[in-house]
Amino acid sequence: MADRYHVALAQPTRRKLALLVGINAYPDRACDSETDCWAGRGSGLPLQGCLTDVNLQRELLRYRFGFSDRDIVTLVNDQATRDGIETAFLSHLVEQARPGDVVVFHFSGFGSRLQSIGSDRPLRSLVPVDGLLPTPEHPVINDFCLDTLGLLLQSLKTDQVATVLDTSYTTPASVLQGTLRVRSRPNAPSGQISEGEQDLQERLLSQLKLSREQLVAQVNRLQFPGMVLSAATDQQPAAEGQWNGFSAGLLTYALTQQLWSATPATTLRNSLSRASGAIEQVVGGRQQPVLTGSRSTDQRLLPYYLPSILTQGADGIIQTVGNDGKGIQVLLAGVPAQVLEQYGVDTVLAVDRPAEDASGDRPPSSTALLRVRSRDGLRATARLCCNSPASVVLTPGQPVYESIRVIPRQVGLTVAIDPSLERVERVDATSAFSTLASISSVVSGGQPADCLFGKTPPLTQTIAASLPSDRPSTDTVVTQVDVMPAGPELSPSKTSYGLFYLGKAAIPNTTAEDDEAVKTAVTRLTPRLRTLLGTKLVRLTESGGSSRLGVRATLELVTPQERIVAQQETGRAPWTPPEGRLAALLASSELPELPMGGRIQYRLYNYSDRPVYFILFGLDSNSNAIALYPADANAASPGNVAIQPGEILTIPSLSTTSEWIIRGAIAPAETHVIFSRSPFSKTTALLNASMPSRNSTSRVSVVHNPLEVARGILDDLHHATKAASDRPLEFSPDAYALNVNDWATLSFMYRVTEEMGI
Repeated sequence: MADRYHVALAQPTRRKLALLVGINAYPDRACDSETDCWAGRGSGLPLQGCLTDVNLQRELLRYRFGFSDRDIVTLVNDQATRDGIETAFLSHLVEQARPGDVVVFHFSGFGSRLQSIGSDRPLRSLVPVDGLLPTPEHPVINDFCLDTLGLLLQSLKTDQVATVLDTSYTTPASVLQGTLRVRSRPNAPSGQISEGEQDLQERLLSQLKLSREQLVAQVNRLQFPGMVLSAATDQQPAAEGQWNGFSAGLLTYALTQQLWSATPATTLRNSLSRASGAIEQVVGGRQQPVLTGSRSTDQRLLPYYLPSILTQGADGIIQTVGNDGKGIQVLLAGVPAQVLEQYGVDTVLAVDRPAEDASGDRPPSSTALLRVRSRDGLRATARLCCNSPASVVLTPGQPVYESIRVIPRQVGLTVAIDPSLERVERVDATSAFSTLASISSVVSGGQPADCLFGKTPPLTQTIAASLPSDRPSTDTVVTQVDVMPAGPELSPSKTSYGLFYLGKAAIPNTTAEDDEAVKTAVTRLTPRLRTLLGTKLVRLTESGGSSRLGVRATLELVTPQERIVAQQETGRAPWTPPEGRLAALLASSELPELPMGGRIQYRLYNYSDRPVYFILFGLDSNSNAIALYPADANAASPGNVAIQPGEILTIPSLSTTSEWIIRGAIAPAETHVIFSRSPFSKTTALLNASMPSRNSTSRVSVVHNPLEVARGILDDLHHATKAASDRPLEFSPDAYALNVNDWATLSFMYRVTEEMGI
């Protein structure tokens, strides 16, 4: 991959053009207010993250891929009329692009289905800010149809086109779904396509010598020029999430974060697969990004057809610099979302490039260091620290790299209470959650949350609602299994409660078969809540993009058919990793899938110059915490077994009878492979004390004290940083401080599917 990167850098300069469209402020007549289009019970805007999407894309294109500011046109809110989008597309993209140029078109806002009078073919459209619903007096639909978009894209003189559609075309009953806002107009209007739209289509069809039938076939499959990144399948909702201080589209945020932190030669498919995993953690399979287009089958395709202008991935960029060196504003767009939510004051960032020396508690004295003083959403205020050289000059656009991550010790789990519950149910739930340590509750849609508490819907409704027509049945079994455990006694009329992903897909094994009161349900769910909190804490250690510990982990399916599923490594380590086998073998841009009953293993490789220790912690598809732990207290503990420099270790070991068999529900699962320079002494002691003995020296099994184990992992990583530092910085005793030189967490997300025939 490095060869492709250098070849791309040596190519002649190409012009890079972008048109970015984002609409939050739709007027009342864009959808019927009687359908509760305006989420939030009549207050606020229908969408809140589309302008954030535009900003994230613009900064990524400028500082990661070298787009000139003058070549990026943005249309937001009132600017994004149908005529405005058409005019900008024609003048900025069609008229200027030349063969070999790169073109990016991005849309964040409502999508829609619509029916044109006189045609039995349903259409899909992007809803502009003036895309008002037709009325009997004015039966005109003023949307920007995908037919028109397809024709405009084909009018470009280049095939280096990237189209990002962070929108969807379902017809939800409400924009608010769980704690997420769905980017679909809740109506499927019927009317007459505007004359301007029809005229443009006919003109372009003639110029392109294309028949209407050919266009329809292309639009149905979104087989447009270049690459098309859609936020969801045709029958799925695309959503935007809410974090502390900002909202953003799940696709745009996950994808731009991956592209910021990835190495320059990382392929688009690899980045999109990891972005799909981040989305899966939020919605649980309800939204699956899709890659289509004429270039979509190219497995070596780079994002936006371009290498990064940075030599390494970055965690953010400097946006503004104060005269006193104190008011430095940093955009932290490359930090994983779950980590950013807990990014603590005193986090240390290195400016410009990571250090070349992997030892010690800080980069060499020639590197400027910043200490975070506060954070508001994606942006942090920092100041120079740690005896940074007085001669350092900071300028907007300089990349920043994580050096020491600071995480508060008191991290809790936030549960959103479904507003569809009766008032007495919501009161009882609030009261019950208030008695639990480290667990808090909020009203759904009002504040960021980690999961949703709600009533289990009737089985028949759940199955019917989860059957997208364009996906295999395996995608719908997840919801069926999750929401209602099979059992002859189960009646749809019974009242029970459960935990849900933020998009209202049920979390496995959190429902009951019998009637229950709200407080009884909360008591029953308390162990699951502690498991979710433990998993949240371990996710805070994810550092594949920022770690400088030289390690690689490869997830392999052993049976029924041997193949590499996914591979991750620390791209910022100062050692060059050997060429991996992933590039040629990983064919999908989607979230990896593993069959029930299949056997897997992880291959761990230490390519640094010193021993590293490891532990595996995860969440299986039954929502159980799992870990690799010692089978016998007297046996060698995995927490104290080092992988020597240059050594490859297979987990479970091929020399034992242990096997890692995929079992559980048809649902998402995740594994975090955590490496450290120091042994996991506290974690291993906790696992030894709670796990029954086994006849194997290493085995993956259910963890019965997941919250304590997760805290033990953070304690061990914190002490690893202290032990490796000969000039320790001072941090609050109420926080963990983790040095990127001393640990790495490589996180794998996959979906368990139906058993494959052998």
